[in-house]
Amino acid sequence: MANQKTEGALLNKVWNIANVLAAAGVGFTDYITQLTYILFLKMDDEKEELGLGSSIPEGYKWADLVQLSGTDLVDKYEEILEELSKDGGLIGTIFTKATNKIDRPVMLKKVIDMVSEENWYMMEGDFKGAIYEGILEKNGQDRKSGAGQYFTPRALISAIVDVVDPKITETVADPCCGTGGFLLSAYEHMRKQSKDVEKQKFLKNNALYGADNTSLVVTLASMNLYLHDIGVNKSPIAYKDSLIETTDDLYQVVMTNPPFGTRPQGSVEVSANRPEFIKTSDNQVNFLQHIMSIVKTGGRVGVVLPDSVLTDAGATEKVRKKLMKDYNLHTILRLPTGIFYANGVKTNVLFFDKGEPTKDIWVYDYRTGIKHTMATKPMTRSDLQEFVDCYCSGHIQDRKETYSENNPNGRWRKFTEDEIKHAPNLDFKWLDFEEKDERTIPEVLDDIQMESDSIAEAVTRLRELLGGIEF
Repeated sequence: MANQKTEGALLNKVWNIANVLAAAGVGFTDYITQLTYILFLKMDDEKEELGLGSSIPEGYKWADLVQLSGTDLVDKYEEILEELSKDGGLIGTIFTKATNKIDRPVMLKKVIDMVSEENWYMMEGDFKGAIYEGILEKNGQDRKSGAGQYFTPRALISAIVDVVDPKITETVADPCCGTGGFLLSAYEHMRKQSKDVEKQKFLKNNALYGADNTSLVVTLASMNLYLHDIGVNKSPIAYKDSLIETTDDLYQVVMTNPPFGTRPQGSVEVSANRPEFIKTSDNQVNFLQHIMSIVKTGGRVGVVLPDSVLTDAGATEKVRKKLMKDYNLHTILRLPTGIFYANGVKTNVLFFDKGEPTKDIWVYDYRTGIKHTMATKPMTRSDLQEFVDCYCSGHIQDRKETYSENNPNGRWRKFTEDEIKHAPNLDFKWLDFEEKDERTIPEVLDDIQMESDSIAEAVTRLRELLGGIEF
């Protein structure tokens, strides 16, 4: 059985190559995507050698690539990517819009040689999956790559999954799945619940569903699940824009962290395809409406959303009222800044069930007085244990406030139906801690740089939108 030392050594090997390629101008995200393609080809070759057959057509296999060098290697690799991207099954999902990003033959050869040194197919799913997850996590922490927007901290995902508590017989969806973290965590949570063969088969092949509208993310998510032995015949990940491609499919559990902000310029207008939605340009509000539409009656939702969903007027307020009228928004987890790639984003996790109106709302404030940074003080699963304990998953009737007149700084508080009715919005605050800026000078400089980059990007976009108009 592979041990942690072996896992660490393999991760170091993968990232040593990443550093070499970075020096040659190949970004981490591009490298990981190419590594995914090459790794899949190698695993298919190992599978065929074991007499288990190959799913890749003749002429486009690992054996057709591995002995080549120079421009012949690059040409053959690009031919393989083009051919496999046309496949309609698992292969087509893994190779969604696949293109080569390593055009220097010597660099491409380095990646192929590194993959050649290991036998991947026979590694335990837990081990090879952990390696890939480690790669995705490290990439998600790299601010320059921007990959963090596709990566939700696994500590937060784990806590959400633990309290939503999906069962092995239930269906679980993430309509904007990123690298597949929610689905993978749900799978790990569910598979321990039963050894029944049929239930395990359903879990691996039919229980999970994910979608994303970014091709490289579909590749990473599909491979992430495949390496954990999930969806080995047909990937549960779809390349689609969930907001405009309607579906009649309903799910018992939905857990997700949708993109925030407005839809990219040139995107199809959501209201054109979803006339039943309250019209808005905010991604997060449209995704909330979509989530509300795909969860079954009696189903459960855990979704990460910005403060604006709890506070904004107009269309957002209308959606919020609909949520509270038709769904039981029973819990809000207030999150601190510093846990996501974007600087200063204030978010919450909303937990709601479909079928009954909202009455009381329980709020856990894990924001006030809390300081995390992705580099030096990342949030861990243990940081959220008190919230998980307070949640009382499966027996919420036993919940007890930690807030009281004697303990006004208790983080767990119930707001009654009457209090909610008279509140201006759902942004509940009551803690009064003196907040200190404990950032180091390098962290302050990093934050300033991120803000500067964001301003520069906004200015560039404004210039594009104005299209040279003179004033």
